[in-house]
Amino acid sequence: MSRIGKLPVVLPSGVNVNVEDDVVRVSGPKGELRQQILSRVIDVQLQDGRILVGRKGDAKEHRSAHGLTRTLIANMVEGVSKGFRKSLEISGVGYRVAKSGEKLTLSLGYSHPVAFEAPKGVVLSVEGQTKIHVDGIDKQAVGQVAADIRRLRQPEPYKGKGIRYEGERIRKKLGKAGKAGKK
Repeated sequence: MSRIGKLPVVLPSGVNVNVEDDVVRVSGPKGELRQQILSRVIDVQLQDGRILVGRKGDAKEHRSAHGLTRTLIANMVEGVSKGFRKSLEISGVGYRVAKSGEKLTLSLGYSHPVAFEAPKGVVLSVEGQTKIHVDGIDKQAVGQVAADIRRLRQPEPYKGKGIRYEGERIRKKLGKAGKAGKK
């Protein structure tokens, strides 16, 4: 039995769940999300303010979908009640970000500024000139947008310049150390 899959998902106040055939809909104060599930493999039930996820068999497909389905539903419940946030830091001389309307304008050492627009359902905010916050109710969308922004200028290993996640540590390389010892 899946250790994660058998844990119940507790519903906070203000969150409503509706299970119809292949679709689980979760609505709350921050919005509404829906997720398609494999109803021939997974059984989702509502009991006493909790969501119980069970599997209909013991085949490999049933076991692999059990924990995944429970985690997806738990992420939806957390997203519509609290929301998700990923923060990015920009480091480097002359590297900065500014928000103009719904777009970010990033100066990342290229010959031109880079414009980035967030997809629907994701909100971008800027703190100072070097911090970007990505907020939303869909965990996958927030993570994907943060990864797309980071990909614009990944941190390089010699000086550490670039865009990194908040708290991410970059392993730095020494550089050309072999040249000093030769004669």
